[in-house]
Amino acid sequence: MSSPGEAATPLPDVAPRLRDLRRRRGLTLEAAAQRAGLSPAHLSRLETGHRQPSLPMLLALARIYGSTVAELLGELAPEREPIIRAGSREPSEADGWIYHQTGGAGRAMQALRLVIPYGSQGELVRVHPGEEWLHVLKGRLRLSLGDAVHELAPGDSAHFDSLTPHRLAAAGREGAELLFVHTLLQSPDLHAHN
Repeated sequence: MSSPGEAATPLPDVAPRLRDLRRRRGLTLEAAAQRAGLSPAHLSRLETGHRQPSLPMLLALARIYGSTVAELLGELAPEREPIIRAGSREPSEADGWIYHQTGGAGRAMQALRLVIPYGSQGELVRVHPGEEWLHVLKGRLRLSLGDAVHELAPGDSAHFDSLTPHRLAAAGREGAELLFVHTLLQSPDLHAHN
């Protein structure tokens, strides 16, 4: 949680949106929780605001609901203006991660600037359809992809299929800041045989 003096704010309106999107998709709490890899009790706490979702949870739930993180955060439909000005959107905080929306709302490709403090999110591993690309701006990032662990420095990038089990963590006490782009669609099978 952020202290009152920090710029990041909790996500007060995400809880009812999570519940409404789940219901609009005709999913029971149990079915949605199973698809997201959560317990029904945990998803219920997210939907009632008793628990703040992490960014990976928001990504997973957006995919399950056929939505976007921007929609879960209450952003309006895609803007016609393609330019997003610095300081035009307030950063948000979830489970220690601070993220800034840097792309347009309601798009298939989501772009964020992430600040990952050291020790946040523990051993959380994600697997979901889509692709992810990231570029380290500051600090060092530990990226686990399947059984391989990579340490990325400022200027390093990674681009991978999100079906590969993956985890992001700051590798040093100073934390890490990165640009992060993900798609909501499954990656093409580059090894398909005709």
